Amino acid sequence: MLVGIDASRAMRAQRTGTENYSLQLIRHLLALGSDHRFWLYSDRVPPAGLFGTEVCPELRVIPFPRLWTHIRLSWEMLRRPPDVLFIPAHVLPLIHPHRSVVTVHDLGYLYYPEAHTRWQRAYLHWSTRWNVRQSTHIVVDSEATKADLAERYRVPPEKMAVVYPGRDETLRPVADPAMLAAVRVRYGLGERYILHVGTLQPRKNLLRLVEAFARIGDKGVQLVLAGKRGWLAEPLFRRVEELGLSQAVRFLGYVEEADLPALLSGAACFAFPSLYEGFGFPVLEAQACGAPVVASNVSSIPEVAGDGALLVDPHDTAALAQAMARVLSDETLRAELIARGLANVQRFSWRRCAEQTLAVLERVGSQR
Repeated sequence: MLVGIDASRAMRAQRTGTENYSLQLIRHLLALGSDHRFWLYSDRVPPAGLFGTEVCPELRVIPFPRLWTHIRLSWEMLRRPPDVLFIPAHVLPLIHPHRSVVTVHDLGYLYYPEAHTRWQRAYLHWSTRWNVRQSTHIVVDSEATKADLAERYRVPPEKMAVVYPGRDETLRPVADPAMLAAVRVRYGLGERYILHVGTLQPRKNLLRLVEAFARIGDKGVQLVLAGKRGWLAEPLFRRVEELGLSQAVRFLGYVEEADLPALLSGAACFAFPSLYEGFGFPVLEAQACGAPVVASNVSSIPEVAGDGALLVDPHDTAALAQAMARVLSDETLRAELIARGLANVQRFSWRRCAEQTLAVLERVGSQR
């Protein structure tokens, strides 16, 4: 079977969640060593070794200045269609093979429309509707997204397959006191801190996290927010000032990847009170590094966290404060959450994701 894959997103220099999903899944599909052939379509030549294979995959580099998916990739599909087309992180081209599979990651634009311009919302709504109607089968990151598609777009459950993304399996708990101390010194942190990792934006519910932190009243603990500034971040900075927490709340900005394991491992608590997630990668990263997690009980987060987190209503400031205070003060609870978190992350791997995705592609490819 000849499988065509849109690899354009995987080749971006700065990859966010969907781009990283595309890259990791392509790498592991190629590594499975199946009898199938893979064609990778892109608008540019990839860096050497990007896909992690000794033998370079079959590349179809087809440059085009604008509307690459709907014009250039469509033309390629018309001229030389594969047996199955897989779109891991974007939109089906207007012209596509009869057998096509697409991944839908989340419907965040419906829950937080203010995060997008009117044109962006219209395009996301159209493209999602187009994907789910035109594709032969749909891969989704979580049961939560599957339920959203069934409710909002009337997608039949049998047309969807839940395939959990993998995790960064290089992440491990850092136990070396010197490494932990070095990261604290580098970022100006004290011995005990509550950590959040993610872009500073309203969906992450950080205003409520700051207000919950203020209720704890433990002057020996810092709240550390690691991540670049996103849209509408100014109210968060103002609220920290209003609460008199300028010395207790640390904004680190973007943290180098090499520092993240020690930063996570050294946290007394990892707080992730997000209001909506298609798939909560930071929860897995924290668990993999042995941080006790407090997280939201909404969207996909309970699926991802399993029993390795203390789950709370993200709209309840008092409950969030109480949960973090419990983790800070109860050593038995901390130890349980750490152990459960380390066990939970074993459920997620990119190889398993690739195997399950390939099974979907094979099933679709066998259809007439």
